[in-house]
Amino acid sequence: MPMTPGLQASTDLVTTVAEPAAAVNPSAGQSLDIFNLVLHASLPVQLVMAILLFASIASWFIILRKSRQLNAALAEAESFEERFWSGISLDKLYNAATDRNRVVTGAEAIFESGYREYQRVKQRLPGDSRVQLEGAQRGMRATGSREIDGLERNLEFLANIGSIAPYVGLFGTVWGIMISFQGLAQLKEATIATVAPGISEALIATAMGLFAAIPAVWAYNRFATKVERIAVRYDAFSEEFSSVLQRQAHTGD
Repeated sequence: MPMTPGLQASTDLVTTVAEPAAAVNPSAGQSLDIFNLVLHASLPVQLVMAILLFASIASWFIILRKSRQLNAALAEAESFEERFWSGISLDKLYNAATDRNRVVTGAEAIFESGYREYQRVKQRLPGDSRVQLEGAQRGMRATGSREIDGLERNLEFLANIGSIAPYVGLFGTVWGIMISFQGLAQLKEATIATVAPGISEALIATAMGLFAAIPAVWAYNRFATKVERIAVRYDAFSEEFSSVLQRQAHTGD
């Protein structure tokens, strides 16, 4: 059946309106394919992404390991302080700390070094309580510094990742955009369809830099605060133990 002129005009109008509407959002229903963006990026940008991926994996490994280490240090300090103040004799605590079948750390290691030095000076200078106490304090300070140094190990790496990774990602983005615009210079007409893919590939590097940096910065701040709390706890225990040794030296036990 032949179409009337009015109906034909209406159909043409609908088709004309629908075509630009479809062209406005050509990617509707499509998801962001990050794998293809990385795969089609230039070689320098891919190298930057590989570095950032390695940094992210390494930082997460350190984060998980350091979290277990700090939690164990806090638990060990609480457990030993409970035994220390339970009324058990110092000699029994020292014998347990020097048992070769176990490795002592944290507050127990501080106690062991302080009491060992106290006994050593006491045997050499039995009548000088001041020198005995100073020797114990020196031993506790040295051991406490080693313990804190072990807890702080690898925190510098997290700080470096948190501060450097965004700039590395930005370098990859700038390089990718330079490559994209260099390719556009060879075209007579540049449209958003030709510009967008290259810029999207370049921006992935910045996203990966932030992905690596944000957890590292958060973990560094959290762990640094925990280490500081543990250091204060070790110092407080050393002062309390020094008071106990001072009383013991004056009583002549």
